[in-house]
This record gives sequence, structure tokens and C-alpha cells, in this order.
Amino acid sequence: MLSNQPLTPADISQVSITDPFWSKIMETVRTKVIPYQWEALNDRIEGAEPSHCIENFKIAGKITKNAAKGIYERDAQDKFQGFVFQDSDLAKWIEAVGYSLMNHRDEELEAIADDAISIICEAQQPDGYLNTYYIINGLENRFTNLRDHHELYCLGHFIEGAVSYYQATGKDKLLNAVKRYADLVDRTFGPEPGKKKGYPGHEIIEMALVRLYEVTKEKRYLKLAKYFIDERGKAPNYFAQEEKEHNRSPLWHDSYFKYQYSQAGKPVREQTEAEGHAVRAVYLYSGMADVARQTQDEELMNICERLWDNITTKRMYITGGIGSSSYGEAFTYDYDLPNDTVYAETCASIGLAFFANRMLSADPNSKYADVMEKAFYNGIISGMSLDGTKFFYVNPLEVIPEASKKDQWHRHVTVERQRWFGCACCPPNLARILSSLGQYAYGTSKDTIYVHLFLSSNYNTNINGRPVQLKVQTEYPWKNTVTIDVNLEKSHYASEGDSMNLAIRVPGWCRESSFMINGESVTPKQCNGYAILTRDWKSGDRITYEMAMPVVTVASNPKVRDNIGKLAVMRGPLVYCLEEADNGKDLHRIYLDPGTQFEETYDAGLLGGIVKLTCSGYVLDDSAWNSNTLYEAGSNMVFRAKSITFIPYYSWANRTPGEMLVWVHAINNCHPIL
Repeated sequence: MLSNQPLTPADISQVSITDPFWSKIMETVRTKVIPYQWEALNDRIEGAEPSHCIENFKIAGKITKNAAKGIYERDAQDKFQGFVFQDSDLAKWIEAVGYSLMNHRDEELEAIADDAISIICEAQQPDGYLNTYYIINGLENRFTNLRDHHELYCLGHFIEGAVSYYQATGKDKLLNAVKRYADLVDRTFGPEPGKKKGYPGHEIIEMALVRLYEVTKEKRYLKLAKYFIDERGKAPNYFAQEEKEHNRSPLWHDSYFKYQYSQAGKPVREQTEAEGHAVRAVYLYSGMADVARQTQDEELMNICERLWDNITTKRMYITGGIGSSSYGEAFTYDYDLPNDTVYAETCASIGLAFFANRMLSADPNSKYADVMEKAFYNGIISGMSLDGTKFFYVNPLEVIPEASKKDQWHRHVTVERQRWFGCACCPPNLARILSSLGQYAYGTSKDTIYVHLFLSSNYNTNINGRPVQLKVQTEYPWKNTVTIDVNLEKSHYASEGDSMNLAIRVPGWCRESSFMINGESVTPKQCNGYAILTRDWKSGDRITYEMAMPVVTVASNPKVRDNIGKLAVMRGPLVYCLEEADNGKDLHRIYLDPGTQFEETYDAGLLGGIVKLTCSGYVLDDSAWNSNTLYEAGSNMVFRAKSITFIPYYSWANRTPGEMLVWVHAINNCHPIL
């Protein structure tokens, strides 16, 4: 539900991140991922699938220039290449550049982005339309296949990119271009007579339009976002009408999904479960939460809450991955969470973080921040290699290399990250969310600063009209202590009788925590998973926050069939896994005692510096089996002791390719031990 005091997420420019864990990742994005992706967008990565993205814009720009001269013939070689949504890769790259520039000024990168924006804008049509697929293939067919052709999706990403770049640099060339395109869309779609009653097949424009409204204060953009949400799935179904008008076969008509693949089988206010394509779903839900917050639509926010609960209590992996099926990259049914055929697209975890942050802004409750943290530390950063040059589309929880090679149902599960993809939505998505991390760490209401994520940083904001700086220092997630220094522009608030609240999240995984202010123990009140510290703060006040961070074994709800009799290992926010490089082959034969004691060791030279976990476990011994038999009467379940090593899940597949396993068999006292 909507809170009486909704939050404003931190402005990225207000947050300076110095964190030893995240700064390394963000610097990798800045110095390696963003430049690498620019090369990929220009088809200059040897051995990687070509993008064609920049080339498409250059061709579209030439066509636009020729049309202005009255030349309408196209050269034979002027062909659109790549996926129909290829434009969005460049849009996401620009968004990442904008965030990166907010964190670190870089004149050379800014100049490259300016040139890219010029290439984009040269392709724009006189009426504002800007999509290379239809500019190259024929404008007469634009907006005739909203179900499949991603025009509004690409516009959504360009809005996000334009806003980011404008906020970083003050340059509004791309912002003005996307406003012209959004105005065209507003003239084309809506409830008024003569307008199309459509909506996008792949959502994102909904939350992008809200962001455009927040920057421009033009209410028509918020109204259009609300229209796309409220019109979606109404009868008669727009996609069905579109199919009939253009003699197009229904997509997914022979599947369970049908129009729910795109969350368009029924109005959003009637939807009770997360269905269909997982990325599309959480992008839609993010837009719904934005619109609900901006319009004070309590009913719509309650729908968001219902969908949130369905995802996080019945359809989410322990890593924050969502979308369990490779068929449709989709949700299936409650508690269906297979580990080896899982899809869990990197973009889906990113979308879940978007959804979490928007729900958190509407209703400050740690359950949203807990999931946001889970996604960041596990299902998101697992999508990128430690050196920032290779990427996962799919994020499995169990990998058998031979199965990925020889079993059709496992082919989507790769053992090694790829250098690039023809469908390259995930790499630029990673770049943009990791570059914008600051906005997820903090939030403010009228009289309260919220600390959602624990990372070393300086946060400058205003409470009750007064400047406040929080200086946070921590070695989280490896260590469990967080210190927060409060700095005020004036000597202290108390001189004028003012106070403010600091709301510090107590993670759901944390069973014991303690607070001190200036060395004295305090017991703060708790509200919705946050410890609320209220006082007349003075400059130099220091909060010391300690969270008990033991290694724990975690079990699934018994309704999750794939995890019956199995345990996962966690330490703080991190999910751990077994990897063949440490434990040898046949990880499925390893068993863990639920009461085992773990040794925690920080190894600076391993996988960029991690806390690895070692313990005593068991391996199912096969010496008693006749190697020539597949089945035998009786039980030969005999175990021998084995030392086991766990590494953080996000860090797997950065060494020699091999098996990986998150959920490990639990042993019981009935089995003989050698």
C-alpha cells in the first residue's frame, strides 16, 4: 500500500561510492564494460556476434537526409540487420554512460557519447519518429505490430538514456529528440477518438514516461503511462485485433501463455500472479508502481503488492533469479524452481531490482530492500565476469557441462560466459544498473534518511531544508560492521529544536544486531524492518551498527520439489555454491550435515578477493557398486568424509569451466559413513 511518507530515491550525483566491494565492480564497468560495449555496438569485437546497431542508425540517418532532399530510392545494401529491438542496446549504453559520468567525469567518453547521439538524431523523422527498423524497411508499416516489434520498448530505453545523459551533462539534444518522439506517440495512442487503443508488447515505456514526466513536469507523459497500463489486456484484445487486421498468426496461441506471455491476457488490475515473460512482467510492474505512486492510486499499488508477494514468496530463486522456464523466458507456476534447466535471465533480476526500488519508494519496508540486496549481490553481478568482458544471459543454480552440450533441454545453460550476444540486452542492462547503484542505497522522506544498502559512500542530501551528509564506512559483505558519521552544515540541529530520523535497514537474514551512538549502546525502535534512530543530531555523531553474520544452511519450502532434502549455504546477503575447480567432479554426490561448522577465510588472491567457506562433508562412495550394473537390490548408500569448499555464487565460472551446484544434499544419521 501507499505510505503516508513515500521516499525519494537518492540522486546519483548526491552519492559518492568508495566501497571496496562495489567500487571495483563499478570501475570495471566504467573502464572496461562501457568501452567494450561501444566496440561491440560498432561490430569491432573479433569472434563476437555482430550487433549492427550503430550501422543501422547510420543507414537510417542517410535515408532521412536523402528524404529531406526528395530522394526516396534506397541503395540495395541499405538493410536493417539484427533483432527488431536492436536500437535499445545503444539506448542502454547511453544511459550507462550518463550514470558513469555522474560518478566520474570523462571528457573522452562524453565526446564519444555526443557523437553517438548525433548519429541517433540524424535518423529522426520530421514528425519525431525514431526507430531504425521501420525507417529502413518502410515507415508505412510503423505502429502496425505493437505485439512483436518493440517500437515503444526502444523509445522507453531511449527516454531512460536521454534523461540520464541530460542529468549528467546538462545536454538536452537527445532529451529533446525523445520528447518529440514521445509527443508523436501521445498523438497516436490514447482513449480519444481517432487514436490507436494499443500498448507495447514488451513493456518499459511505462516507467520511462514517468521518468520523463519527473524531469519535464509535463503531465501528458504521466497520463500516457497510465493509459498504457490501464488499457493493457482490455477486451477486445488489441493484439488480437492487430493480428486480424494484418492477417498475422497469433503468437503463443498453442501454449498456456497466450496473451499473458506479454501480460496482456486480462487487465492488469485483474492479475493475481506473475505470468509470462519474466523481464516484461517486472518492467510492467515497475511502471505500475511508479504510476500508482505518482497518481496516489491505492488500488493499483495493492495490485503491485499482490504481484510482488507472488514473485518473492512463490516464484523467486534464492539468488534473486526469476523466470524459471527457458520456454518463453517465463514464470510457470508456484514453487516450480528447477535448478539445472532454470532460465533466470540477468535482465530479469535487474528488472526485479527496479520493481523493488519502486515499491520501496512507495512504501518504506525492508522486505523490498532485502530482495533488492539479494538480486544485486547474487543474480545480477553473476551475469558478468570479474574482468567485465564476458556475460551470462542465463544464471543457473546447477551446471553439468556435458548436459549443456548434449541435452536439448539444457542447451540454454552455458558453462562459460559469452563475449557478446546477437540479442545483447543483458550486457548493457548490467552496465546501466551497476553505474546507477547509488540511487538504490538511500532514500529520503520529509524528515527521515533511509539507508537501504550498506556500502562505503558519502551521501549528501537535505532534510527539513538543511544540508546533511552521511559518511558510511564498511567492508560489507565480508565484514559485519557499518559506521555512519553524521555531518551537518550548522553546528547542530538542537540549537533550533530540530531533529531528524535515520532509518537503517535490519536485513531479513540478520537475527542479531546492535547499535551504538558515539560509543554508547542504544536500542532503536523498529518499523517495517528498519531501525529508527531519532535525536537532535550534531556534526561528528557516529553510529556503529553491527550485524551478526554467521554462515547458515537454508532449506526451501517443501513445496519446491527440486530442493527436497537439500540445503543452500549463505553468509550475510551472499549465496554460496560448490564449483568443480575446488571440489572435483560429481558434485551431485556431495552431502552436507546441517549442523556442520564452517571455516571462514578471506582470500585476497582468489576470485578478486572473497570469503571462502570450508567444512567437513561427505561424498557418496561408489566403490561398493558393480560398475557393470545400473540398478541393484538393497541400498549401497555408503559415504566417506570429504572436505568441501564453497565460493560466492556470483564468482563462479571465472576459472576453469566445470560443474557448479548451489543446492546440496543434506545427510542424515541413517547412512553409514566410511
